[in-house]
Amino acid sequence: MRGVTAEHEPNPFSEPAWTTPHGLPPFERIAPSHYEPAFERALAQHVAEIEAIAGNPEPPTFANTIEALERAGQALRRVSSTFFNLTGSHTNPELQAVERAVAPRLARHGSAIYLNPDLWARVSAIAEDGLSDEEKRVRERYRLRFRRAGAELDAEAKERMAAIAARLAELGTQFSQNLLADESAFTLELSGEDELAGLPPFLRASAARAAEERGLKDRHVVTLSRSLIEPFLVFSTNRSLRERAYAAWIRRGENGGDTDNRAIVTETLRLRAERARLLGYPSYAAFRLDDTMAGSAEAAVGLLEEVWAPARARAEAERDRLQALAREDGQTAPLAPWDWRHYAERLRRREHALDEGEIKPYLPLEGMIQAAFDTAHRLFGLSFTELADVPRYHPEVRAWEVADRDGRLIGLFLGDYFARASKRSGAWMSGFRSQERLTGEVTPIIVNVMNFAKGGDDEPALLSFDDARTLFHEFGHALHGLLSNVTYPILAGTAVAGDFVELPSQLYEHWLEQPEVLRSHARHYRTGEPMPEDLLRRLLAARTFNQGFATVEYTASAIVDLDLHLSGEAESGIDPLAFEAESLRRIGMPGEIAMRHRTPHFQHIFAGEGYAAGYYSYLWSEVLDADAFDAFREAGNIFDPATAERLRTYVYGAGNLRDARSAYTAFRGRLPSTGPLLRKRGLAAA
Repeated sequence: MRGVTAEHEPNPFSEPAWTTPHGLPPFERIAPSHYEPAFERALAQHVAEIEAIAGNPEPPTFANTIEALERAGQALRRVSSTFFNLTGSHTNPELQAVERAVAPRLARHGSAIYLNPDLWARVSAIAEDGLSDEEKRVRERYRLRFRRAGAELDAEAKERMAAIAARLAELGTQFSQNLLADESAFTLELSGEDELAGLPPFLRASAARAAEERGLKDRHVVTLSRSLIEPFLVFSTNRSLRERAYAAWIRRGENGGDTDNRAIVTETLRLRAERARLLGYPSYAAFRLDDTMAGSAEAAVGLLEEVWAPARARAEAERDRLQALAREDGQTAPLAPWDWRHYAERLRRREHALDEGEIKPYLPLEGMIQAAFDTAHRLFGLSFTELADVPRYHPEVRAWEVADRDGRLIGLFLGDYFARASKRSGAWMSGFRSQERLTGEVTPIIVNVMNFAKGGDDEPALLSFDDARTLFHEFGHALHGLLSNVTYPILAGTAVAGDFVELPSQLYEHWLEQPEVLRSHARHYRTGEPMPEDLLRRLLAARTFNQGFATVEYTASAIVDLDLHLSGEAESGIDPLAFEAESLRRIGMPGEIAMRHRTPHFQHIFAGEGYAAGYYSYLWSEVLDADAFDAFREAGNIFDPATAERLRTYVYGAGNLRDARSAYTAFRGRLPSTGPLLRKRGLAAA
């Protein structure tokens, strides 16, 4: 993407269609100054399309109303998908300024559509008679979308709903930009062997590469990219530096000044609670979970409570063993959160003879990409062909054509794997285009974005096993988008219930842990030799090591999320840190463990509404994925063709053709229990 443009240069978004390979955005020709006029034109076009639908003198039918709504807005979808993908993965001050301007405007535009009384009258008048099953599902989703936006409210309440939506868009944008600013601003410079003590060669190489990218020659820096900060906390033997790094990591979004997110959190919670009340719900959590597989906040809380007690007990036992190890080391101070990862790695080495530095050479990024591709080939018959000459928004982005077993093109997959200052933290899947057949055979363009640390000079990126799991997780989401097989855009790909969307991603992680996959793809980056059987055995034997910690840090975040959005105090104003502390006190949070996401940097729930009151979804989906993988075990083949075909038909390819319970039952023949989940995490009673 270009940083500047000539004032009179043609705007690529004015072109009716792009002639690039696969219709990719022509990133090299798009400059930040193109976006606002492109949004202006696309919004005006969409408004005209909506007015024509709402004002149609013909009686409302599925074709002239709902199908027309599905066809409308193509220009706006094109500019929005391009723009918002870049604001997450490769932003700059110019794009951030545009984002602040357009986010509330897009929210007001959406409100104007779903609060339009003439449009709602037409949508609500359409009967099911004569519709196909897919059309009935589309009708149902549109009616629900209008109702949840406030279509049935009075004029005054509608006006307030629109104002709330616009303000929430502003707040979510600012939250995300503040967090990126905090993450980009921090570097911990390491000088001398005392400050590098304990860091293995791969981590020193990554820290040197990070320093070089910041103009620091022959130096080492640790950034707040998870792929650098977490291994530093694992390996550094300098306790005071671990504490400094940990403090910066845990205090993102609460450092005072312009990037402090606490006031944003308070206002966001107040507005969400007000909106829920206007719609007749007792809380925002009740509103959000009404359209999920769980169905209610009580069901989600029940699952979290079922897991919390055994997870906390296990974490406390882990803590005692780590404290004993620290004492052996001469540490008289109580175990602190910045000590946990360090001593957990030491204990894993002792109990399982397993060292992260021993594992990583067998998990080069390229090998793990091929492992994910090969798994998709063996399950679904897909093949991947890398493309060299295609537009890309950053030189490091890679592109593959994806074909079905019969050679038919399925879509395009982009991989953006490395951390950089212009990219927000985390890992995610998104799309530049979704699959649909309403306007022709439209194939998807799907992207996975990661934040892996680069290798040293002339060395490949080496992944931890957790990194490799993240790669498989996000590729599971990518397959959910690539394999989508629906007619209508509203049903495509990952447009499913929030607590069902993690099933395809978390289920895909299971194949990484299978000896059959690791024997084929876990190969030393220098010699090409497969991972030794003894190391493979030790790696898999340690799968549930430290699971008390992992489950507690996640579950605590999910509980605080629900507590925040169930609170009756939200409309009157919540102090986010005091509220967080009280929630953690109530559940007996071990002091040596912090939430995976503290409230001021909890991007999942405050940088937009994606997982708001829905962070529990990972655990809910884990109930499903643990049970779903058992279907392959029961078939006696982890690549069983019949089971894989059902999985593709009812889960990966089905989009939102069915509600989540029906989709899972169609695949598995029944709904799951929590037993497989507890066994997977090592939390089941002996």
